[in-house]
Amino acid sequence: MFSLFSSLIGKISETVPPGFLLTLLVVPISNYKYLNIYKNEFIGTLLMIGLTFSPGKWIFADSLYLAWAAHSIGVIAADKLGGGQNVNPAMSVAMWSLGKCDYTEMYVRIAGAMGGGLVAFPLFKAVTDVLGWTALGGPEFHPEKGDDDGSIAARSEFFATMMLGFLVYIVNWELNFGKYHYWIKQALTSWGIRALIETFPTAGPAMNPMLGTCWAVFANGGIPQDFRHYFVYWFASIMGVLVSAFLYSVYDGCEFFGRTLPIGPINGPKKVSIAKKES
Repeated sequence: MFSLFSSLIGKISETVPPGFLLTLLVVPISNYKYLNIYKNEFIGTLLMIGLTFSPGKWIFADSLYLAWAAHSIGVIAADKLGGGQNVNPAMSVAMWSLGKCDYTEMYVRIAGAMGGGLVAFPLFKAVTDVLGWTALGGPEFHPEKGDDDGSIAARSEFFATMMLGFLVYIVNWELNFGKYHYWIKQALTSWGIRALIETFPTAGPAMNPMLGTCWAVFANGGIPQDFRHYFVYWFASIMGVLVSAFLYSVYDGCEFFGRTLPIGPINGPKKVSIAKKES
């Protein structure tokens, strides 16, 4: 019996991406309360990778500016079709720190994004093999090129993800474009992401721990063992986005990790006047 189970598990492990089954362990939490969140993050991540990594590879390979335009359209389409999920563990941590979700929801969102990313790269590789298209790439850094400890790549990911955080907070929560708010804020987000990609190229950039790790798992055939990978793509990016979340909390006055900061809010008078008017 045990030899049968061993053989079965071995067969399954050979057909699923390394680490994917671990992401499914969150599904039964709280009597499957978060199943839809996992599913939405999973699907949203598949869409995001397929629609934003393909420009320059599958379409407009010979036109940089058309590829950029297609990338922007892909960002908007992935968000719209995917239901506006985080698809980014760093942003999920930021949302938790600002009280936009609880810890469990953050954890499930991270698992769903990781599950989607682990499936996406081998899935799209199979598609390119069948259709004869150019294979998708992913974010990487090269310690052998004068960055032995990964500090240069980590600094790049820190600032890139910090700026991504500011971009998300500003266009989603601070600006209002009226009737066309969604389309304008998504366009601004896509252009901002493209600008960050061009400005911080050292480690990809990923600006997203899921992208860095899921690509490494696919490219190398296993879970990364080098601590520098996690230092660059997880520690640096999460610290960067938490800095942006902290500064936004100072500006807005919202709680940071469940506590009111002793400084700020910078826009406090506006909120007070609104509160008085409502009372």
